[in-house]
Amino acid sequence: MLNGQSILITGGTGSFGHAFVETVLKRFPDVQRLVIFSRDELKQYQMQQAFPQEEYPQLRFFLGDVRDLPRLQRAMEGIDIVIHAAALKQVPAAEYNPFEFIKTNVLGAQNVVDACFATGVYKVVALSTDKAAAPINLYGATKLCSDKLFIAANNYKGKRDIRFSVVRYGNVMGSRGSVVPLFLDKKKDGGTIPITDERMTRFNITLREGVEVVLDTLSQMWGGEICVPKIPSFRITDLAEAIAPELKVEVVGIRAGEKLHEEMITESDAHNTLELEKSYIILPSWDLRERETIISDMGGKFVEPWFRYCSGTNPDFLTVEQLRQLIQTEMGLDLSKD
Repeated sequence: MLNGQSILITGGTGSFGHAFVETVLKRFPDVQRLVIFSRDELKQYQMQQAFPQEEYPQLRFFLGDVRDLPRLQRAMEGIDIVIHAAALKQVPAAEYNPFEFIKTNVLGAQNVVDACFATGVYKVVALSTDKAAAPINLYGATKLCSDKLFIAANNYKGKRDIRFSVVRYGNVMGSRGSVVPLFLDKKKDGGTIPITDERMTRFNITLREGVEVVLDTLSQMWGGEICVPKIPSFRITDLAEAIAPELKVEVVGIRAGEKLHEEMITESDAHNTLELEKSYIILPSWDLRERETIISDMGGKFVEPWFRYCSGTNPDFLTVEQLRQLIQTEMGLDLSKD
C-alpha cells in the first residue's frame, strides 16, 4: 500500500510519529520518502539517532511549524500522503493559553489543508481525540474545529484527486503527557497516588493499535468520514491499583476542563454512524446517493438512534491485571518487582 509512496507526518517526532515511522519502515521497506515535519530540533536530532540515515535513507527531517503555510507547502512538494498528528494537547495549558491552541490546532489544520491542495497530495488522515466529541474544554473545541475543517475540505476540493479523513481515538497508554508516567513517578517516590475523581473512566488504545487504525483508514478511506475504533475503557482507580497497589489514593478534584467520562460518538452523531466489526464510521452529511455508495463499499449497519460511545458505558472494560500487563508490555516495565 505505501511502497513507492512519499509520506509526510506533521508532529512526527511525537509518540505516534515514532511508532508510525517504525511500523512503516518495517512493513513497507520500499516507501519512497518518509518526511518528519516538526518544530523541535532536539527531538528531531534524537529521532535521527534512533533511525540513522545510513540504515534508513528514506527518512527526511524537516523543521517547521504548522502555523507557517509557506513552510508546509515547501515540505509537501512531491508528497503523496499526509498524516496530520501535530497539535497542542494539554487540557490545563489550553485553558490558560487559549489562542496558542487555536493558532496550532485550528489555523494550523487549515494550513495543512491549503498546503495539500497546493502541492498535489492525494490522501490526508488527521488524528483527532475523544475530547473533540461534545467538548467542554478549549483543547477539545479546537480539535472538533480541526475535524470539521478536514471533513469540509472534501466539499471544496474541486477537480483535485484528494481525500481527507479523520481518525478519532482515546488515551494512548504511556504516551507523553498521559497519566501513566505520572503514576509511575509517584510509585517511585512513595506517598500517595493523586486522582481527580474516583468515578472517572477513560478510553484506552496502545500506540501500535493507533498506528494500525491509521493504516487501515489509509487503505479504505472514502473521504469525509471519521473512523472511531472499538477500544476498551478503564477506571482510573483500577489504573492506580495496577501500577501502585501499595500506595493510598488521594482524591484531588477535577481539573479545569476535565470530564468524568469521555465520548467518541455523541447521540447527535448516531444517525450518521455505521458500525463495522472493529470500528464505527461517522459518515459526512452529504448527498444521500453518495452516502449509499459509501455504505455499500464499507458494509456494516447503522447504530440505534439513541446510541452514544462513552467510556463510562462502554461494554468493554480492562481489568486491573489487564492494565498491569499492558503497561508491562507497552512500556517494558516489570511492576511485579517493585
